[in-house]
Amino acid sequence: MNRLVAALRRQPTDRRPVWVMRQAGRHLPEYRELRTSVGFSEAVSTPEIAAEITLQPIHRYGMDGAVIFADIMTPLQAMGVDVEFTPGPSLRPHSLAEVAALPPLDVDRVGHVAETIRLVTAAVPDDTAVVGFAGAPFTLLAYLVEGGGSKDFAAMRGAVLADPPTARAALENLAHSMAAYLGLQVAAGADAVQLFDSWAGMLDEATYRDLAMPAARSALDVAGAPRIYFAPHGPHLLGAQVGIGAEAHGVDWRLPIDEVWHLLGDDVAIQGNLDPAVLLTDPDTIAARTAELLAATAGRPGHVVNLGHGIDRTTPPEHVAAFVAAVREGPV
Repeated sequence: MNRLVAALRRQPTDRRPVWVMRQAGRHLPEYRELRTSVGFSEAVSTPEIAAEITLQPIHRYGMDGAVIFADIMTPLQAMGVDVEFTPGPSLRPHSLAEVAALPPLDVDRVGHVAETIRLVTAAVPDDTAVVGFAGAPFTLLAYLVEGGGSKDFAAMRGAVLADPPTARAALENLAHSMAAYLGLQVAAGADAVQLFDSWAGMLDEATYRDLAMPAARSALDVAGAPRIYFAPHGPHLLGAQVGIGAEAHGVDWRLPIDEVWHLLGDDVAIQGNLDPAVLLTDPDTIAARTAELLAATAGRPGHVVNLGHGIDRTTPPEHVAAFVAAVREGPV
């Protein structure tokens, strides 16, 4: 068993495992060079290219987790939704009823993701975990209703507040397909999976408990690998996440990590929670802030070191290397 899987199961490790969300992507010069000749959609849908991109940060940094290069919109496309990337996702706004009526995921149309996982699994060292992922139902619903990204997702929030029963049906439809999608990734060889609930923090706690949380729990109904749930921008929701069905919770940087553990309980692992902006500073600051994070969780099983959000695209690679080195040299 590798360090990352052991930590997610709250088992002892010889050092803290470390990986970074969005590590396979735009901050890497080798990724930018590859993308000069390959479009984003082609890169995601071609297993050999997606595997090469997934492996780039493994070759450069020796991360303990290799997160598959894909997009949370990938399974929506396999449910018949037309999505363009300009560069963010762009699609026709859908009503709640339309989302509730979407056909289930056609797993054959996401076979390229399974093949990417198989290629990466065959290529990574034995002590490197392959990490699959999906978007949480509420976050996918936000994009579907809004038609893309938004500063506040006001249209989506208004829609779910006006018609909770139809919102619940739409979320459950998405949840069943995301559970199938995560299951496909585990069957292909993923050692762990993460559910990204990027926009759940837009909700008040009562609406989250009523709508988003049950749908996330259904999407996480997957056996065979540890599950990570990550809802950034939502420290007010941490108490409501207890019992969601994940072995680990990713957390952002807004609360001290020991306080987060107190809210979630001692029976789950925690992933995080260095502010991504720290990697925009300098190696000395990076080392000092990483040491503070490690000290706050020293001697406690179940800590996976990561950022509190995805890595900023302007982050110098040498700063990421300094972060990884600080983790490896720090206390267990």
